Amino acid sequence: QVQLVESGGGSVQAGGSLRLSCAPSGRSFSNYALGWFRQAPGKERELVASMFWRGGGTYYADSVKGRFAISRDSAKNTLFLQMNSLKPEDTAVYYCAAGSPILQLGRIDDWGQGTQVSVSS
Repeated sequence: QVQLVESGGGSVQAGGSLRLSCAPSGRSFSNYALGWFRQAPGKERELVASMFWRGGGTYYADSVKGRFAISRDSAKNTLFLQMNSLKPEDTAVYYCAAGSPILQLGRIDDWGQGTQVSVSS
């Protein structure tokens, strides 16, 4: 059974930082891209950041470039999203996702359960 188990998230003030974690299991992800989508109330789900599980191919949405960093710890088999300089508009439910060969809405194989990130002004 494929699982993407998320942790992290929470509530912070603007300018603060949070780190999300995603632990994938249940299959080999060597030919997959993993990353994070987010969905705010009343808005469409959007891709925030992604990378190839084997390394490289990093992508960031323009709205988070320079503030968010996606990375992978091979030893811990965990994907991270470090979020710095958070803004109220970053408030959303964040979802870890896996797709092959790239992450693209409509072609996602696996979703995490979602974690709430709330940023107050």
